[in-house]
Amino acid sequence: MRQWGINHMNKRIGIIGGGQLGKMMILEAKRLGLYVVTLDPAADCPSHSISDELIIASFDDREKIFELAKKVDVITYEYEHINVKALEILESEGHAIYPSVKSLKTIQNKYSQNKALAESGIPVPKFALVCGPEDFGRFGFPAMLKTTTGGYDGKGNALIRDESEVESAYKQLGGGAKELMVEEFCDFEREISIIACRGIDGTRAIYPIGENIHSNSILDTTIVPARISDAAARKAAAIADRVMEVFEGVGTFGIELFLAKNGEVLVNEVAPRPHNSGHYTIEGCTANQFENHIRAITGLPFGSVSLISPTVMVNLLGESDGAAKLEGLHEAYLDPNIHVHLYGKPESKTARKMGHFTVVDDTVEGAIARAQKAQKILHVVGE
Repeated sequence: MRQWGINHMNKRIGIIGGGQLGKMMILEAKRLGLYVVTLDPAADCPSHSISDELIIASFDDREKIFELAKKVDVITYEYEHINVKALEILESEGHAIYPSVKSLKTIQNKYSQNKALAESGIPVPKFALVCGPEDFGRFGFPAMLKTTTGGYDGKGNALIRDESEVESAYKQLGGGAKELMVEEFCDFEREISIIACRGIDGTRAIYPIGENIHSNSILDTTIVPARISDAAARKAAAIADRVMEVFEGVGTFGIELFLAKNGEVLVNEVAPRPHNSGHYTIEGCTANQFENHIRAITGLPFGSVSLISPTVMVNLLGESDGAAKLEGLHEAYLDPNIHVHLYGKPESKTARKMGHFTVVDDTVEGAIARAQKAQKILHVVGE
């Protein structure tokens, strides 16, 4: 196992992606005195002001990824749609990359991700590659049509309610320009997620289960603890633990699941990085998901993942286009249990994640009520 010991302050980490997740990784890395080099296409990315070095380059830029590797002791990433072939070369040469390139390569493609899970006995919705018109209704309707690569925040997904919507869904996803897969629609009672961590030595830590509410396929609210039965919670936690074994993950992973109305728990998608639904851990847990990610990739033991108090996280999405402006902060902060996190994105775009806020309370019901009040006050608009 790679251990940095007392000399960790002389060590350097590289992060591919300078967005909000990368920024929050850096904040935890700096507490340990680590030197951080970030690679991102945007000079004004959220991480630019706190990175020790910023390499401005595309996520597909092989030579710049090689340059990053020369500067650091370990590489991680906040975004999975990156040049996996370049990382394979680096890993074969002995560079430390966490999560592993093998797990990244599998997860990058939703079909291969589902196949790996299903072959390991982990429950997922029925799925198949789309090879011809007959495949769209393979599992009946409604059905989910997905691009196998590149999708996030609802992009790359289309719900087909009945046969009449097949053509429009096909066009929405590029008309066959990308590889497509179809999934059986899950009639779920709850959408839930688990933040799970795995160390270089195989040690695992599983955070409390979050209950997720989506709007237009974008995460709106995460409620912790999830309002589900103890039996469902145990089943979901056991599945998350097995997922980490399948992908031999090192670092923090986000695992999205469906709690079906028949009581089944199915994996929806896996993200090999800290996850939006885990932002509640910053105020809600003893050690947050970003701290434990940094601990994992540097060979340190995990901090406690215990929940301090019920917590609700709400995303702040851009409501219009233009220079970003936050409205309502003073009024929202009259509630001392509100914690606002802005990502430093200079431009607001409609439905773009501009920040989030968390609310803690003695009860789930109290946290939800506080969050709903704050949600009416806080707005990110473009000027």
